[in-house]
Amino acid sequence: MKIIVQKYGGTSVADAQKIRRAARRVIKAVENGFGVVVVASARGKQTDQLIADALELNPNPPKREMDQLLSTGEQQTVSLFAMALEAMGHDAISFTGGQIRMLTDSSHTKARIKSIGAERIHKQLDKGKIVIVAGFQGIDKDENITTLGRGGSDTTAVALAAALGAEECEIYTDVDGVYTADPRIFKNAAKMDEISYNEMLEMASFGAGVMHPRSVEFGKKYDVKIHVRSSSEETEGTIITHEVPRMEGVIVSGATIQKDMAKIGLVGVDNIPGNAAKIFAHLARAKVIVDDIIQTEVSPEKANLSFVVSGSDLNAAKKAVETIKDEVNCDRIFVREDIAEVSVIGIGMRTHYGVAEKMFGALAEAKVNIDSITTSEIRISCAVDEDQAEKALNVVCAAFELDKSSQQRSKS
Repeated sequence: MKIIVQKYGGTSVADAQKIRRAARRVIKAVENGFGVVVVASARGKQTDQLIADALELNPNPPKREMDQLLSTGEQQTVSLFAMALEAMGHDAISFTGGQIRMLTDSSHTKARIKSIGAERIHKQLDKGKIVIVAGFQGIDKDENITTLGRGGSDTTAVALAAALGAEECEIYTDVDGVYTADPRIFKNAAKMDEISYNEMLEMASFGAGVMHPRSVEFGKKYDVKIHVRSSSEETEGTIITHEVPRMEGVIVSGATIQKDMAKIGLVGVDNIPGNAAKIFAHLARAKVIVDDIIQTEVSPEKANLSFVVSGSDLNAAKKAVETIKDEVNCDRIFVREDIAEVSVIGIGMRTHYGVAEKMFGALAEAKVNIDSITTSEIRISCAVDEDQAEKALNVVCAAFELDKSSQQRSKS
């Protein structure tokens, strides 16, 4: 049996009408001969409401209890989805992450998947049933409920597609594909027919909210074809796949903006081997995810080290560096909470020159000051003042003609 995994985000299952619409799409796939596994998110703003309820009772709730609480949103959705399918004449069964043995580590609210038991799903598919799985959650070795972090239902879906050997993983959302930039900011952004795993991973990691970065990592590692589609329109979306030669004809595929960022700097750290390792060991123990690192030698004895984190990790990061400050003989610590990152991404950057010049020139002409610059093989990121971030994205998109499709740009 050919299997397809379909993931429906919170806006796609926000009410009874939308659940029925999603159910009809599932039934169409069944009628086309597929065994269908559905992964569903919590409905609408339900997760936000649960978080608000928790904070009203406890401003610093235990992470284990937050996982217990937040997992209930997805559990409600999958049960309602199964009921809708039954009412429409199709056998369906819902499972929690624990019931399908989605085993994770014990990092509550940020758990990572270790293994998935696909046997129970295969048995139900063999019986002709549609299987609906609660996204975003699993269990650890001690049977504690864990969650994968916001957007973790994408990760659940792609991981299940890998475990089941699915033909495709369809991600249904409130947009009709992946765009060259956020169309809410750059109004003329173009939809992409396809994008490589590496490009999508960079875009997801640096602000493109349409896919969760870990889901793209799973897709790349296990060769899962991912199709981002609209839940309300019968149109083709964007395929995320391996690189193909024609992709290199486009120098820059997309641009992103990442707000709510903070920069922490350690000024005057002793310039000796091992100090950077000590600093980032403390950050790792605090489970802080670091985006960019810059170290500069200011004298044979001293160095400055700075890094960027998301706003949600800022307090943990500040505490971590304060505990290590004296050990590395740091003169002072500074924090900037008013920055954003603007990035351009494209596998064509490997074989073309002039990208940095064009990006920096566009920002300079628009009088957008660059705080710091970081790069990868297929990305250039600039930290800028947060109040200039949207202006920066628009001028960069215009410079690289991101209002045109990849086919139009490859011909020009």
